[in-house]
Amino acid sequence: MPDPAMSGLHALPLGVDFPRAVADGLLARYADQPPEALARVEIYANTGRMQRRLHAALSDRGARLLPRLRLLSDLPQSLPDLTLPSPPPPLRLRLQLSQLVAHLLDREPDLAPRAAIYDLSDSLARLLAEMQGEGVPPEAFETLDLSEHSRHWERSQKFLRIVARFFGPEIVPAGEAQLRRAALACAASWEVRPPDHPILIAGSTGSRGATALFMQAVARLPRGAVILPGFDTDMPSGVWASLEKALSSEDHPQYRYYRLCSDLGVDPVAVPRWHGTPAASPERNRVISLSLRPAPVTDQWMREGGSLPDLTGAMADVTLIEAPSPRAEAVAIALRLREAAERGRRAMLITPDRQLGRQVTAALDRWGIVADDSAGRPLALSPPGRFLRHVAALRGRRVTVDALLTLLKHPLTNSGGGGRGDHLRWTRALELHLRSHGPAFPTGEEVILWAATRRDEGVADWALWVRDCLTRVDGGDMPLADHLAAHIGLAEAFARGPRPEGAVTLWEREAGIMARAVCDELIREAEHGGEMSAFDYDALFAAVLQDKPVRETETVHPDILIRGTIEARVTEAELVILGGLNDGIWPPIPAPDPWLNRQLRHQLGLLLPDRQIGLSAHDYQQAVTAREVVLSRAIRDAEAQTVPSRWLNRLMNLLAGLPERQGPAALEQMRERGHHWLRMAEALDLPAAAVDPAPRPSPRPPVAARPRKLAVTGIQKLIRDPYAIYARYILRLKPLDPLHPGPDARLRGSVLHKILERFVNDRQDEDIAAAKARLLAIADRVMAEEIPWATAQRLWRARLARSADDFLALEARRPGTPCLTEGDGALQVSPLDFTLTAKPDRIDMLDDGRLQIFDYKTGPLPTSKQQQVFDKQLLLEAAMAERGAFGALGPCAVDRTIYVSLGGEVKEAVIEITDEVTGKVWEELHRLLAAYARAGQGYTSRRAVERESFGGDYDHLARYGEWDMSDAARPEDVE
Repeated sequence: MPDPAMSGLHALPLGVDFPRAVADGLLARYADQPPEALARVEIYANTGRMQRRLHAALSDRGARLLPRLRLLSDLPQSLPDLTLPSPPPPLRLRLQLSQLVAHLLDREPDLAPRAAIYDLSDSLARLLAEMQGEGVPPEAFETLDLSEHSRHWERSQKFLRIVARFFGPEIVPAGEAQLRRAALACAASWEVRPPDHPILIAGSTGSRGATALFMQAVARLPRGAVILPGFDTDMPSGVWASLEKALSSEDHPQYRYYRLCSDLGVDPVAVPRWHGTPAASPERNRVISLSLRPAPVTDQWMREGGSLPDLTGAMADVTLIEAPSPRAEAVAIALRLREAAERGRRAMLITPDRQLGRQVTAALDRWGIVADDSAGRPLALSPPGRFLRHVAALRGRRVTVDALLTLLKHPLTNSGGGGRGDHLRWTRALELHLRSHGPAFPTGEEVILWAATRRDEGVADWALWVRDCLTRVDGGDMPLADHLAAHIGLAEAFARGPRPEGAVTLWEREAGIMARAVCDELIREAEHGGEMSAFDYDALFAAVLQDKPVRETETVHPDILIRGTIEARVTEAELVILGGLNDGIWPPIPAPDPWLNRQLRHQLGLLLPDRQIGLSAHDYQQAVTAREVVLSRAIRDAEAQTVPSRWLNRLMNLLAGLPERQGPAALEQMRERGHHWLRMAEALDLPAAAVDPAPRPSPRPPVAARPRKLAVTGIQKLIRDPYAIYARYILRLKPLDPLHPGPDARLRGSVLHKILERFVNDRQDEDIAAAKARLLAIADRVMAEEIPWATAQRLWRARLARSADDFLALEARRPGTPCLTEGDGALQVSPLDFTLTAKPDRIDMLDDGRLQIFDYKTGPLPTSKQQQVFDKQLLLEAAMAERGAFGALGPCAVDRTIYVSLGGEVKEAVIEITDEVTGKVWEELHRLLAAYARAGQGYTSRRAVERESFGGDYDHLARYGEWDMSDAARPEDVE
């Protein structure tokens, strides 16, 4: 006999503790039944958390026999009469698809880049699961109207044919397919023989085809009930009826319920309540329901808004935080959570933004509060995950300085055999050596040579260990199993350290255990991965790690929770904070579908992109109707202004448009409550005492500590940025070379100078064609010696080849003979105790004994005015040459100085030299040096830089940014 109280669809309204209300309704129905009757009830929950909360809610009512609690995903295994083979592991399908995609791209490389292999295979896996779950066979593709999509469809078909291989009677069904088969089997079996015990489904919205089939089958049972969470009991029948068309309605939060009711022939307005548990705020439920009406909405707002209750009361427990930045939002949320913890209230942050969750966790850490975060973190971001990714990235590539140092500095490297202190000390010394002297791609033998220059005990063995590890980074095309063996062996070698008896701590604790499990699973399924390059293996391994979340054991605060949006159905807190309410975050932007557009999906009966928006809308609607709510968003992110979530925007517009119901006042009160927390967040970041910005520095060290020797290039810096001279020669702070060396302008200039030095020193009597061939041959040799990047070699050689003809034509017309290239010169500046040095790129001697001094540039040439006032390098070299600074050349008159640009078009900047010119520059040098020989002269930062964008090596030390170029310098005596 059907049991009206336990059959069909039932609903619980918004703002209800769903698991507790389900338990209350169930116990009320079995209040007069024997204890064993409740034990015969079978309940299917949508998530593990819902299952646990139902168990807790039933247990809290006292000792009793409990119903059987199952998960919907376990349906195929929970049916004794249904025998299905064990589904293949998802990783196996992923590997098989990636192999098929790789083979397709090998045949037709224009379809997609190889770097997209795993993204494409994952997308195909999702499409396959969706087709199996929704019951869409590959043959359905033949029925599509493709008149407007022929070109795109032709490309997509080549990939979709891959999916067709996974259909057929011989194929073992995967998760979604098994769930659909189980649902269909239940429906067919129950039509003949219904189960003799009650079956309930609690918490699911029926958003997927297989789940919806099972819910319909249960709802049709005489003793089966489906309990819907977050059912909008305030929507009138006309609004329900307007949800008929999926293309325009699937983004509505209640659409799935309308579809389920339609399939069962039930009027949504007539769906009975499972239990009489009241909503937290029925008045707010009405406001939220009206704000979420399907478009067009403004006429409904105007028609029904007048019947709403006083909105200041309905929204009294709602706070709106509109933070200026994501950081301010995180701090404000953390403060609100801290206050709840102090008062002993249970508080939950619900957000789809994992970055916001991590920021809130970091902000709570300052008070020692560790939130219970259900998401954990991706295994790829855990210490073992990062370590394994670093090791995988070494294989099959030339090892760079930054890659080697990143791995050597990782906490898991050399973590098992002791000597970690020496390891870090030698790693730092090796870093300083490699950053100062290179090479850009260090080898094990170069590490051995470096260790030979040190006297530390044990450093030789340490260097041998590094070398042995580096010899194992080679990796070509090989089977996946071989890649795994080489990768794991190398990772364990780095983790063990130089001592053979060292322990491997890599696989310890939760993250290490999960990393080991992932590696073991890859090993088991490696035969399905085929052969791949080291680059492809690295991409595959990183993608597999990224999909695995890990929760590490730690003591968490029992009342401070961070949850994802799906857990809004299991509201377990007095205070609920909805964080990240911006479009693109909540709701998220639907993932791009490379195979089927929205219209084609609708034709096939697949899920529309709007489905995810509708599910997010339902999660929002459930969360915003909790007892006390905080709505939070950041007005601006790191790039631009943000757009409020469409649901928040609707709510604010509805309130602002109902002045007769005190809507604008309610909105202002919500914002004022949010401003309170933003003001506290701002105050939290203020220092204990007001701190003035740093002044523009102009340190005045003792005269005895000031430099007594500078190069002509240093004189230019002394004019433009004296603070750099102070930091470099008085504080003796030398800028570190970049951690990741690259083919920058400095290297290009250095290489060009070496090429021209060799070319000029080997000057021959030859025509321009022969000279060009010789120049490019020298360039090839120098670039092979000095530039480890093949791309830079080709680009720079091509650029030199383009300018060679013009350069050689100029050379052929030059009247002089080279007499000095890259030669050192020095001169005492009398009567000052100062030595000026120089290393001209080239000096030519004319037939009359006068000199021409050259400087090669790869960038723009200084103008005549700039040379006279700031860039005095060549003018000072001319004055030095006239005074005999360059050894065997003796004192010589200078005819001219010439800057030669070889950056693209060959250009020259020439200054004719006279006694007046060199006399003036020498006199100015004396005045400059004499000024800095006085104790009252300070070394002002950025004294006369050419551009505001000038990037000084010591700007951070001078705290540039706290002051600007319009600020006067503040001289200060320093010891």
